[in-house]
Amino acid sequence: MDRFVVSITPNLASFREEVAEFCRTKFPADLRAMLDKGQKFQRQHYVRWQKILQTRKWYAGHWPVEYGGCGWSALQRFVFDDEMLKAGCPYLPPFNHYYVGPILYTFGNEEQKAKYLAPTRDSDILWCQGYSEPSAGSDLAGLRTRAVRDGDHYVVNGQKMWTSNAHIADKVLALVRTSTEDRRTDGISFLMIDTALPGVDIKPITTMDMTNHCNEVFFNDVRVPATELIGEEGKAWTYSRYLLSNERLIGALVGKYRYIYSDLVSFARTTFEGGRPIIEDAFFRRELSEITVLMQTLDAVCHRLLSGVQQGGDLGAAGSILKLRGSEIEQRLGQAMMDVVARRGLPFQLEGRDPEWQGERVGPEKLLGWVTEYLMRRAATIYGGSSEVMHNIIGKAALGLAGV
Repeated sequence: MDRFVVSITPNLASFREEVAEFCRTKFPADLRAMLDKGQKFQRQHYVRWQKILQTRKWYAGHWPVEYGGCGWSALQRFVFDDEMLKAGCPYLPPFNHYYVGPILYTFGNEEQKAKYLAPTRDSDILWCQGYSEPSAGSDLAGLRTRAVRDGDHYVVNGQKMWTSNAHIADKVLALVRTSTEDRRTDGISFLMIDTALPGVDIKPITTMDMTNHCNEVFFNDVRVPATELIGEEGKAWTYSRYLLSNERLIGALVGKYRYIYSDLVSFARTTFEGGRPIIEDAFFRRELSEITVLMQTLDAVCHRLLSGVQQGGDLGAAGSILKLRGSEIEQRLGQAMMDVVARRGLPFQLEGRDPEWQGERVGPEKLLGWVTEYLMRRAATIYGGSSEVMHNIIGKAALGLAGV
């Protein structure tokens, strides 16, 4: 089998058109207005759109049919995300449908599947992922959060760091250490922890875009029922590698880049310097050309790799390539966006992100969102696996380099 054969069928093209039409007509106008003004979505906004998608079983379309999905192929999943983002719809928090659901239906027991899969799929509960710690980020095997068995419960103590969306989540899928073994990757287990349990303390982290994306999560003698353990004790490292492969798979948001690029070109045509639109500036045009090549290349690589997955192959270390290049494109786009904002001499009106603010916004509302997007995307080469870690994975697994 050639894992690098691109397979674009008429059915896939028809599916792409169907998704594009649905997103154009069904994404609520008031939610689109929020995005255009740079206003951050809260829990109710995400849930509203996710439930609209689920009317077509599309929120968890890649799940197996028996669990309420559509059984999409890897390419269908990519096409769905691509068209949704290209239509200007928001990137959805991946925890419910991309992380927790697949872990549950792959490694969970029947009771856990019956209890959690439907509300996870239908957005009746929201999840976050408790992985990183103050001393265990890229070196995740060094995590120190402990879970000690006490009868029918585990007693959890420790701290998680940079936990995205913990402030709106009902449950944390947490990596905890249940035993100390010679190999650091052994003795790590998955626990599902209710954020409302006594001893769970969530503290917001304000990032440089002045927004609460991430949180610190503290566990102080938190008693978690033993029934919330996923799979076997000490096997979570194996399970988490499966989850991380899902994370790498969605690391290239090509549709989002295309949507931003389209806006970027439009504003560059109406932003003037020296009496000429900056779209005519040779240096700016060169940057746009380079970004175009990067996006087209990434799109082709995504289709090629996912065609291989669809034919039974394994994404493997190639997923790190998608994450690496996707992060770099995000930052290149962000810098070009800021070039437009800077030439317009616009202020950073943080208060303008508040839906209730009645003051006068300076300049096009969408450009306010560009500033916060730029600031947030400075972290794109860190979260989800830093670029340095991605280079090491590619060097070892894909290129066979020793000692990397």
